Amino acid sequence: MASPAGCEHYVRSCLLKAPCCGKLYVCRLCHDAEENHQMDRFKVREVQCSECQTVQQAKQTCQQCHVQFGEYYCDICHLFDKDKKQYHCLPCGICRIGPRGNYFHCEKCNLCLAQDLRGNHKCVENVSRQNCPVCMEDIHTSRIGAHVLPCGHLLHKTCFDDMVRTGAYRCPLCMHSAWNMEDHWDQIDKDIAQSPMPTEYQGATVKIICNDCQAHCTVPFHVLGMKCSSCGSYNTAQDGGLIQQPEQQQPEQQQPEQQQPEQQQPEQQQPEQQQPEQQQPEQQQPEQQQPEQQQQPEQDAESEAETDTEPEQQDPPQSPTPH
Repeated sequence: MASPAGCEHYVRSCLLKAPCCGKLYVCRLCHDAEENHQMDRFKVREVQCSECQTVQQAKQTCQQCHVQFGEYYCDICHLFDKDKKQYHCLPCGICRIGPRGNYFHCEKCNLCLAQDLRGNHKCVENVSRQNCPVCMEDIHTSRIGAHVLPCGHLLHKTCFDDMVRTGAYRCPLCMHSAWNMEDHWDQIDKDIAQSPMPTEYQGATVKIICNDCQAHCTVPFHVLGMKCSSCGSYNTAQDGGLIQQPEQQQPEQQQPEQQQPEQQQPEQQQPEQQQPEQQQPEQQQPEQQQPEQQQQPEQDAESEAETDTEPEQQDPPQSPTPH
């Protein structure tokens, strides 16, 4: 259960007597892994020396054999460990791995942050008091370092690394980009330029919401991504369906209208073709007069000559009509 060198979590030469159950464990983490309850580190009052087995009041060295329980000792957290430049942060209420000069405590975030984030981060009130959105484990008291996202939310450094390896690039809580994505956006610009949409989708637009700047805008639709017209980010969400598709169908609807004059041209020529049909009765007039001539055989030759000359006089006006 324990060894003089401590456990996998800490290097120490003593055991903590749990105030909850009275059992001896090297650290609170070992206790919590074995028991169905958690140890309150702040309530620890007694420890047992790993060398002489003496149970005594918690302090840095054994009162019996004078063995040092740990290079670092905090009499508030009752933390024994080798020297890692630890320091106890009173606002945080726990010990942090330093050195102290490399960190500052943000009052609004209620968390110790690296000095390069002073005035260079988005504050979220009591941000470390919530669990990691990836593993759902505690962040504030975790021994795993925390990673601060540009949006101000926190997650374990190991969880952030796993998220990057899987290709996820957005905060699990607010969907803001987890790091600078400008190079990736430039690559998407090139891919879209080389991949035009089909004809029926060209000119189609869609409403989007940008997860980075929260802007609402209408942009061209493309399956590879829809770029925010405000900040240039492709970290966007579609808000509704495609719009302006009827405008693409207008040219197709106008084609029958352009063909209508062509269909009317034959109609204009129909009267010209019907002209011979109207004059056909004029050609049949001599045929209708022939029976009359047969019915009047007693007429003289002069009257017959007059009937023969009538069609000859009508021939010249009939010649232009067959056009």
